[in-house]
Amino acid sequence: MTRTDFIPGKYSESFFPQPELLARRSDKRKLRIGIPKETDTHEYRIMLNPTAVKQLTDDGHTILLEAGSGGRSNWSDIEFANAGAIISERTETFKCDVILKVSPISSDEIDLLPGNQTLFSALHSNTQTVENIRRLMQKRITAVAYELVHDHNGFYPFVHSMSEISGMLAVTTAGEYLSRYNGRGIVMGGITGVPPAKVIILGSGTAAEYAARAAVGLGALVKIFDDSVAQLNQLKNKLGAGVFTYFSQKQSLANNLKSADVLIGALDFTGKIPKMNVTQEMVAAMKSGTVIVDLNTDNVSCIETSRITNLGNPTYEAYGVLHYCVPNIAARAPRTASLAMSNALLPILEAFSEETATRRIMRNETCIRNGTYIYEGVLTNEYLANIFKLDYKDINLLTAIY
Repeated sequence: MTRTDFIPGKYSESFFPQPELLARRSDKRKLRIGIPKETDTHEYRIMLNPTAVKQLTDDGHTILLEAGSGGRSNWSDIEFANAGAIISERTETFKCDVILKVSPISSDEIDLLPGNQTLFSALHSNTQTVENIRRLMQKRITAVAYELVHDHNGFYPFVHSMSEISGMLAVTTAGEYLSRYNGRGIVMGGITGVPPAKVIILGSGTAAEYAARAAVGLGALVKIFDDSVAQLNQLKNKLGAGVFTYFSQKQSLANNLKSADVLIGALDFTGKIPKMNVTQEMVAAMKSGTVIVDLNTDNVSCIETSRITNLGNPTYEAYGVLHYCVPNIAARAPRTASLAMSNALLPILEAFSEETATRRIMRNETCIRNGTYIYEGVLTNEYLANIFKLDYKDINLLTAIY
């Protein structure tokens, strides 16, 4: 077998001649990874669980973890220390070569960065500021956004796993508020002689699919709207006769919203203004006590009355309709969400360590390159460049010259 015959995960490394195997192992660079505690009061997740930490430390990487970082996901410092992590001061975690955060980095946290480092975090373009982007560029940071990471097949590992959780939680959360006295006062699935709730879902991606699965499972009447017949067809084939699909047309959507009990915004983020829009007039025409759960407030929402809320104060009323617009709704199930993110991140970090230079990583690792919005201080994301009126360069061109 030649070197080019090797397929990762299919053949054992024992097929390699020993000198070549030793060379491959010695070429792997040792990462110094910092995991600071999340300062967002309502962010309960952590990017690596103790099992992933142990695998990385066993491979020779150093992990500095701020004390208490895993507490909200029910992992103690002792568990992380037993896995090989060094329980450290906050400032030390921000000095590492690679920094792992869940929430977007704040202005105060940018102050702690020496520069020339790699940052993995959420981007949340709708909450981002031009000042923070400029400062990351000035410090020559390479910044990778979880929601942008995807492979050559268009699979978004972080978005997919968080969308699964978000879709399910959107329905259970809507059901909780819907049954309250200040909601419609009804249960999602109805009972004998009493009809079920009517649930409208906007979108046909992963979050929409799992929201539909949960709603159908509870016995609700589910209608899905999207502007892609092909995607609606795929979703219909997955979910069967339990859902009704509609091509998104303004009048049809408006008419259906008048009788809806729950509206869930679950569009896939594509970096473009969504074609589907629920206007203020449509919301005003909805029944009093109806519940809206908007999963798109961290990027571009399609519901005009939406504004970002948090887990501490998640709802508000507009036109008699209860709005739940928490961008990190998956943090309501922090342990499940942390495990899912850790599963997605671990192979990326392992691939990151395979290359000795960042430029080679960007050239050879599609997932990381696609997720990068700042590369060594150069803005590489066209969407951010447009909204902040900044210059940008195509990362594929930047990495191709090396």
